[in-house]
Amino acid sequence: MTPAMYFSLGAAALLFPMLASAQGSPPAGDAAAGSQKIQMCIGCHGIPGWRTAFPEVYKVPKLGGQHEAYIVKALQEYRSGARSHPSMRAIATSLSDKDIADLAAYYAGAAPKTASK
Repeated sequence: MTPAMYFSLGAAALLFPMLASAQGSPPAGDAAAGSQKIQMCIGCHGIPGWRTAFPEVYKVPKLGGQHEAYIVKALQEYRSGARSHPSMRAIATSLSDKDIADLAAYYAGAAPKTASK
């Protein structure tokens, strides 16, 4: 190995941990903060038995009691366009990573609502 190759390897070994930590970990969700951010969600997800008619007719899923990681992933995918629902994409693009984490923490901690007889 030449001295230049040793230098390159040494520089890479020093820079790699800094690059990895620069990306950081996802923000932790705060359920209390999430409870203050649900206004965009409850119009559809907060109405028992609600069906949407755009872009097609289907029952709107309830979020209370859903797994936190699932909600985070779903909102990230709506935001990126990996999931295609025009209304959800518009809402998700307005959310920061912290907003998504907070909403997920709030809904994961909420009791699931089931139909009553």
